[in-house]
Amino acid sequence: MASGKTIQIYLPDGNPRSIRIAEITSRTIQIILVPRSKLAFAMEREELGNVGIYFLIGNPDNETKPMVYIGEAEDCSIRLKQHNKSKDFWNTAIVVVSKTGYFTKTHIKFLEWYCYEQARKAERFRLANSTVPTKPYTPEPIQADLYDNFKTIRVLTSTLGYPIFDPIMKPQERDVLVCQGKEVHAEGELTEDGFVVFRGSTARIRETPTLGKGVANLRAKLKEEGILVEENGVYRFTQDHIFSSPSAAAATVLGRAANGWNSWKYKDGRTLHEVKRATNLE
Repeated sequence: MASGKTIQIYLPDGNPRSIRIAEITSRTIQIILVPRSKLAFAMEREELGNVGIYFLIGNPDNETKPMVYIGEAEDCSIRLKQHNKSKDFWNTAIVVVSKTGYFTKTHIKFLEWYCYEQARKAERFRLANSTVPTKPYTPEPIQADLYDNFKTIRVLTSTLGYPIFDPIMKPQERDVLVCQGKEVHAEGELTEDGFVVFRGSTARIRETPTLGKGVANLRAKLKEEGILVEENGVYRFTQDHIFSSPSAAAATVLGRAANGWNSWKYKDGRTLHEVKRATNLE
């Protein structure tokens, strides 16, 4: 059973949508979330002048999933200023530092590499790094400490609304939803982040005139990025993918307009609507 955690979030200017400084009270890791619009104000914070790693996060309109750039710096404030001039896609920065000043160049190079690898495996965000970080030589005792630090980083980034490192886990069979049509069979789940269609699901190649332009463009982008690949007369999902709604997921699978709340059904035949919307929750 997972243990409880106490997380402290400090709002330097009292605005919950502005800069947030988060930490687990019993740990030494501290995370500073900086909206790009508040970058000038954030530069006044001494925390950003520390050695650390950082994540630049954005959600461009023409992308199928949010993007993240993972980097490290001996002075994070200087590096963020540089990225503010050179990188366009991001609107939020998350900086990870040690409250005790423990991090060295070796520590942050290892964390940069490990965070990149874990984000790649989770497949939640599209990685914007043009150069893949390499694993530096790091003594085993230090690696053990840094793996422990990563656990804190993972919890805090997710708490702040960015589950960069959280892999999508398929639920028990009874909780899996199915969307079927001629030639296609897809499985998914309604989650706190949206509707997930699981890897291995299939989608219809042919599109009917009822399919909206938005979903048609989304399907084209999924094909372009290799998330949908043509195989044996259907499209197959090569990875789990989060859609904004059950209907967007169903329309992508069926190649036509669809009400996802009725199209997605549990193995016992009940629709997503019957279980999640029609049930009396009082």
